[in-house]
Amino acid sequence: MKMRFSKKYSVKIPKNIKIIYYAQQNFLIIIGPLGRKTLNLKLQIFLTKSGSYLYVTKVPTQKLSGNRKKTLKALCGTTVAMIKQCLLETSMLLNKKIKLVGVGFKVFPKNYKSNNLLELKLGFSHFIYYKIPKTVQITSLKSTSIYIFSNSYTSVTQIAANIRSYKYPEPYKGKGILYENEKILLKEGKKV
Repeated sequence: MKMRFSKKYSVKIPKNIKIIYYAQQNFLIIIGPLGRKTLNLKLQIFLTKSGSYLYVTKVPTQKLSGNRKKTLKALCGTTVAMIKQCLLETSMLLNKKIKLVGVGFKVFPKNYKSNNLLELKLGFSHFIYYKIPKTVQITSLKSTSIYIFSNSYTSVTQIAANIRSYKYPEPYKGKGILYENEKILLKEGKKV
């Protein structure tokens, strides 16, 4: 019996990445130049003999209730997206740029007692300190921009959102912490 696989639920594996799949425990190990990731899968997958393609099947690994069987298609798409994200994280370094817009808004990288800190001056009467996790690199080439680097997409975006939460951009003058390509639609002020 020949199995047919949908092209929609296929993933092309780059040559510099090695994939190990344990069918009994149903987890996947992805080894790349920047590290390795493991994924627990809810659906079975199929690897081609050449190892260049990976197909996600609609066969669940455990028994599903009637409601979960209806969402099997969505689960296939989610599994493919998670595998692609792990392939990306193990093969390249991800980054995000944040810029500080406002008079006197500055950032100063500090090293205090073997802790890497960011000292942010955001127009308050005090400085704001942010402790940089060890899994992430943060650099500041100018005093108004912050570059966040890591091989984990979730940690890069979460740290960028945490730093941005200290001073959201306000809609009247556009001051605050913005992402690199973010544009603020300014509101009109009061008319006299």
